[in-house]
Amino acid sequence: MIHSARPARLALFAGAAFVAAAPLHAQTLSYESVDGDEPSAQGKADRGGISARGAGGGARTTIRPYVEATQNLLYEISPGDDVLTYSTIAAGVDMSIAGRRTEGAVSVRYERRISQSDRVRDGDTLSGLARVKHDLVPRTLSVEAGALAARTRVEGSGASTLNPLASNDAVSQVYSLYAGPAVSTHVGDVALSGSYMLGYTKVQQKDAVQVAAGLPLTDIFDDSIAHSAQVSAGIAPGTVLPVGITATGSFYQEDISNLDQRVRDMRAGVQMTYPVTMELALIGAIGYEDVEVSARDAVRDGNGDPVVGADGRYVTDKSRSRQLAYETDGLTWDAGVMWRPSRRTALSAFVGRRYDSTTYYGSFSYNPNARSSLTVAVYDNVSGFGGQVSRALRDLPTDFTVTRDPFNGQISGCAIGSESGGCVNNALSSVASSVFRARGVNATYAHRIGRMQAGIGAGYIRRKYIAREDSVLGAANGQVDESFYVDAGLNGPIDRRSSFGVSAYAAWFQSGASSLGDVNTIGANAAYFRNLTDRLVATAAVGLDAVNRKVIEDEVIASGLVGLRYSF
Repeated sequence: MIHSARPARLALFAGAAFVAAAPLHAQTLSYESVDGDEPSAQGKADRGGISARGAGGGARTTIRPYVEATQNLLYEISPGDDVLTYSTIAAGVDMSIAGRRTEGAVSVRYERRISQSDRVRDGDTLSGLARVKHDLVPRTLSVEAGALAARTRVEGSGASTLNPLASNDAVSQVYSLYAGPAVSTHVGDVALSGSYMLGYTKVQQKDAVQVAAGLPLTDIFDDSIAHSAQVSAGIAPGTVLPVGITATGSFYQEDISNLDQRVRDMRAGVQMTYPVTMELALIGAIGYEDVEVSARDAVRDGNGDPVVGADGRYVTDKSRSRQLAYETDGLTWDAGVMWRPSRRTALSAFVGRRYDSTTYYGSFSYNPNARSSLTVAVYDNVSGFGGQVSRALRDLPTDFTVTRDPFNGQISGCAIGSESGGCVNNALSSVASSVFRARGVNATYAHRIGRMQAGIGAGYIRRKYIAREDSVLGAANGQVDESFYVDAGLNGPIDRRSSFGVSAYAAWFQSGASSLGDVNTIGANAAYFRNLTDRLVATAAVGLDAVNRKVIEDEVIASGLVGLRYSF
């Protein structure tokens, strides 16, 4: 006879074998409240704001709008030897929602840079992150949405520090958003679930660029629309049979504007869950996949050269039908284990065959107490740039706080919640237009030390590009590039009226086209915050950033600023 708690515990495993582990990324941390009680975007620097608690005491909404002004100084150590200054004015809002049926967070900031030197350009930037989930029917039907606005380097080294000396074609603005419903219910002993996501991603970059001298132009991603749907029906172990059985189906399609590229990934299968103990289950699955990548070619002129339009991108030849660049169909299999000894520990590890090759994926999370969290994820999928960003955005927590660079207000690409965190660093590390197969791993760890918060994360992604060899993107077919990143941070109070934050990062990009395209970045900054009043905060910060390329002299810049923020 099976213990009554066993089906309930192992029901958590149902449907998991056919869902690849979602990418999680390095965590960075917000500045802690100088009182050491509750974290916020700037701790008690943001004592202003509006808070509302529901009548039942469970719902809470906090809104913190602010304006900010800073004076910045740059010392160009390499390749030049200049001291430059510029000013910024900014306005933003940080909002958190924690209710019985709605949870989420929003952080949005607009910044205007005012040049005081010919070498620093005037400009404005919108940056932000949002994740919201609402239960239409508690525990049954929910809707969620998310959005991202960030800057990234087109070279492939990932999220940009937005150096004001960088040329306009070296850094691009990225916008991404998604929304969709999810349903989960039971019909007798059968658990039913389904979800749908619609995502859109746009890179605001007009021209194809040459990453390094001697390399061909790189066609920069323009925009894409992605659809993703999953359904499953299953019975838990011990309900009808000693084993659990789940039937699953999934559909993914991404339509990329560059040359009308399309990724279509359809899957169906059946998995069996065998409970070895109360905490451990073996998973076996068999299924069918049908995956296609297709595209059109560019319009050619009389000499056979591709035509570039006014937007700097290749003009798509609409007169010809879309042609296959990659196709695979047939049986797939997965085998693995799922281990959940407690509510605070969960492990899944799988090996299988997908995309006509061996695949590995899984995840591990460990939250020994309210002060620590560890997450590891391994993933494998085929998509374009937009699909990767949408996936990364969807996997961020809904109760996040973010760290912003003190010198430009840009989000670090990372968010941390009460039990987990994530980053979009890997997703932003290549903006090439070609479809690719992405395989990677990410690990994050956060720990609260007294009233201070520390965190470190690292990630790796390998992209193998897919394109028709007889098309204008043919040179990219089969090329492999790799990206690595590490982020670390520490912040906390100094006394009742002041706090600090320090962070460091490093990223490495290895180009598959040529080592001339390799880029390494490294940097660190430290900031001090002092509450002049409950609403007015003074800031001072210093930083050092370096970029290394093989064909261009190293770029090293030291930065400093002083500023004021007023929270309403």
